Amino acid sequence: MNILLIGSGGREHALAKKLNASPQVTLFAAPGSPGIFQFATQASINPTHHAEVIEFCKTASIDMVVIGPEAPLAAGLADDLRARGIAVFGPSREAARLESSKAFAKDFMLRHGILTAQYRVFNEHQHQEARDYVAQHTLPVVIKADGLAAGKGVTVAETHRVALEALDAAFDGKYGTAGRSIVVEEFMQGEEASVFAICDGERFLTLATAQDHKRIGDGDTGDNTGGMGAYAPAPIVTQDILRRVDELIIMPTLQGMKAEGKPFAGCLYVGLMIDQSGSARVVEFNARFGDPETQVILAILDGDLARLLHSAAIGKLDTSTVNNVANGVACCVVLAAGGYPGETRKGDEITGIEDAEGASDGSVSVFHAGTALHHESDGAASLRTNGGRVLGITASAETLKEAIQRCYKAVNLIHFRGKTYRTDIGAKGIRTG
Repeated sequence: MNILLIGSGGREHALAKKLNASPQVTLFAAPGSPGIFQFATQASINPTHHAEVIEFCKTASIDMVVIGPEAPLAAGLADDLRARGIAVFGPSREAARLESSKAFAKDFMLRHGILTAQYRVFNEHQHQEARDYVAQHTLPVVIKADGLAAGKGVTVAETHRVALEALDAAFDGKYGTAGRSIVVEEFMQGEEASVFAICDGERFLTLATAQDHKRIGDGDTGDNTGGMGAYAPAPIVTQDILRRVDELIIMPTLQGMKAEGKPFAGCLYVGLMIDQSGSARVVEFNARFGDPETQVILAILDGDLARLLHSAAIGKLDTSTVNNVANGVACCVVLAAGGYPGETRKGDEITGIEDAEGASDGSVSVFHAGTALHHESDGAASLRTNGGRVLGITASAETLKEAIQRCYKAVNLIHFRGKTYRTDIGAKGIRTG
């Protein structure tokens, strides 16, 4: 099977490794990364130019395109490929609105009786009305940019001043067009967790649950980020809770999207808030694999990922391709550049990856999230930082405690200037378990 993988981050590196492990797979990637190219051949195309992608698929006899990030989905790449008869794992532009528009997702959940936080939506022409509403809202209050903001468009405000500043910043262009409308939500108490469902438009298979760590600092303090680490499975998502999520959230979502003429085929990410009673409400939907959750859920997936995704892409989900969605436990710690999630420096040399991956009998993988090769004049090349989130150190083991220990042992072997990371990834899982 010839597969083209779209993307360049840690999620796509993890997908590349797992897809490459499937039998008889030839993998190509665009734009790719130094890590992804350990498993894939670079496709010299611009993924934002859909005609180039289509032409490459024809020339390379691509059997399936796997779209990793949200931006190409929102831009309709899956639609253009399907129109040319090319199998795609990833939803259409309209189906991807579950992620690309938080307002659409909230209204959809209201229409279909899916539990979520109470909310109101305001556009940029309702700026003063939004300010008046927020000023009277109970605290904490959540301010969300409606559109795609790279995981940074959410503010949980403990004071009205912070809430109003977040609202003004969104309407004043902090998130570009993503902030032209905003969602104001009640704050939900509880623990967050992530559920991933592989969908073919009607049927689905739920993979291992995970828990992400969005805040930059230990103890869930500081600014929101794209994700500073994760572990899987998440003990807080019991089998009973997962059954209810399947029945009350995922199935109604697929049925509702199909009824509205937007069948969802791809990876449906459900961000949950689970309260002390075990009730689960939807925080957000994503239309693709999460990052860094993908790194941990694929580390413990026992199955043929290429066949699974292809079966979903052609509308014939084959659950027999998976033997066990959670064979063990995995932990991922993200190493970020200094200053993240604000302005970060690039070009610092990275060392120690080989030592980290060789320290635990193959149970540790270092996934590249923001790296680049720097070529010297003498032909030598060195790996350098090239983004806010630089690497995702991922370890698997039989227990979460052991996975965390292996992970941080590897973290300490990797070095670059300004290396920033949390020291408490997975601690919630040990307390819950």
